Amino acid sequence: MTKKIAIIHGPNLNLLGTREPDHYGTETLAEIETHISALAAELACEVSFFQSNVEGEIVTAIQQAGGADGIVLNAGAYTHTSVAIRDAIAAIPAPVVEVHLSNVTARESFRHTSLIAPVCKGLIAGFGGGSYLLALRALVSAE
Repeated sequence: MTKKIAIIHGPNLNLLGTREPDHYGTETLAEIETHISALAAELACEVSFFQSNVEGEIVTAIQQAGGADGIVLNAGAYTHTSVAIRDAIAAIPAPVVEVHLSNVTARESFRHTSLIAPVCKGLIAGFGGGSYLLALRALVSAE
């Protein structure tokens, strides 16, 4: 059976490529999604993509993807502030892997606490766009 994985991108990720390249690199969101799609084909899984700067839309996307085989979630700054996103993750059966492009623990202290990590299956950070690829591999290989 083909696994279905939802990739959900949060606020400001639509600006990748030009936004703070020292932290996030120069790769665009479209380029990251191209790499994810290529890996998905290699792993024989299906991926869907969603991006929003709006907290409630991300909550809805998580709920709608709750029946998938997994979710790769980069909640961006909402990682550190959103109880609503945390509660949405806790309410669904799909395993969620939290991802970040930068190593958030090497940055400002307010980025050191993730409200969503306790309800996620795992956390991958600091590998740029590769963080998404590692998360996809983890979800596809998980039993």
